[in-house]
Amino acid sequence: MTMRSAIFAAALFACLPVSSAWAELPEAAKVMFEAKSVADRNTALSTLEEAAAKDPASAYAAGAGEFFTALEILASGLHRHGFESPQSFMLPLMRLPVPDNPNPEPLTYEEFRAILVAFRDRLEKSAAMLGSVPASADIGMVVDLTHAGIDLNEDGNIAPDESIAAIMASLSRGSVDPNDTAPSLAFRFDRADGYWLQGYAEFLMAQADFWLAHDFRTMFGGSFHMLFPRAKLPLQDALVPPDGGMSGNIFASEWRFADFISLVHLVNWPVIEPERRQAARRHLLEMIRLSREDWKAILAESDNDREWLPGPQQKGVNPLTGLEVGEQQVTAWLATLTMAEDLLEGRVLLPHFRITGKGINMKRFFDEPKPFDLVLSITGPAIAPYLESGKILASDDFDQIQREFGGAGFLTFALWFN
Repeated sequence: MTMRSAIFAAALFACLPVSSAWAELPEAAKVMFEAKSVADRNTALSTLEEAAAKDPASAYAAGAGEFFTALEILASGLHRHGFESPQSFMLPLMRLPVPDNPNPEPLTYEEFRAILVAFRDRLEKSAAMLGSVPASADIGMVVDLTHAGIDLNEDGNIAPDESIAAIMASLSRGSVDPNDTAPSLAFRFDRADGYWLQGYAEFLMAQADFWLAHDFRTMFGGSFHMLFPRAKLPLQDALVPPDGGMSGNIFASEWRFADFISLVHLVNWPVIEPERRQAARRHLLEMIRLSREDWKAILAESDNDREWLPGPQQKGVNPLTGLEVGEQQVTAWLATLTMAEDLLEGRVLLPHFRITGKGINMKRFFDEPKPFDLVLSITGPAIAPYLESGKILASDDFDQIQREFGGAGFLTFALWFN
């Protein structure tokens, strides 16, 4: 498993609270995190939600459960239509290792938007539930990631190869191996980790809302056969090889690369729901606030018990990431949060490689949405309306922050830290 795959997988899936002793845990939470069927999981989740208003532990577990069902909604929708993951950082919502579906259903643009809406709305429910847990709540929940999972293939079961551990291992290969086994991966999740998970829900909502703010119908029709090669998309008969690109020959990668170029070219999206693009900025700002709360809580901890995200005072290496957190990384991360907040609030401008003396006001980019054209944003014309004079983010400032994270690299820590 590559470091980047492990970190990304952890960022999407390692969010499962269960108590340090099963006797202290609501019975429904134990059932939910060890369920072997979707029906049992959902029944337990409903029980936790009913108890959430009076029991912080139930609210905490329910918030995590809702996060998982959001991922399951996305995975199930993709599987239903024969999704084939490109494993590309360009499409972060599309990295779930969805199993092959030999009989996919046809997919329309409206159906794909509906999948994104359902995914986004369930994340909102997760964030609200986690946000209802008092800051003072004494949370200490342990989970083995080999004992919990989501239904990837819509058969109603949560099989061993659909466990969180198996899914994480699969990200380095792009598919789940049914014979995969993994050692015990147990972490003790506390109140700080609730902020962490809530922040990731906000991060994923920002991505979904940005897509949904726009009409990407043209891109869908012109390139999504790359992702759903057997879902009866408009250009399937003309551009997808007869075997759906499954033969493994050299032309399979070439046609996918050609369609990826088409996808980038077709990112020219009119705005149809401007309030969603504005909401995306608010989600990112809330993610920043929650990350600060997370680190405030981590730095106040005095225990050192199977920490998911340890502070400098909690010596030890995370078994997933192989990383140890020092004071310099925490300081640099908090500086990164300030930098990101300044950009999103328009206090500091984002530089553009071909423009001097002015920078991009990212607050206006979100709050005064205009059609989003990826290529013209890179080359300059599409960002011209957002250019202003003012304080511009200096590359030296960001370079200094990156150096504080050492050999592992800024991105590795950023995906883990949230």
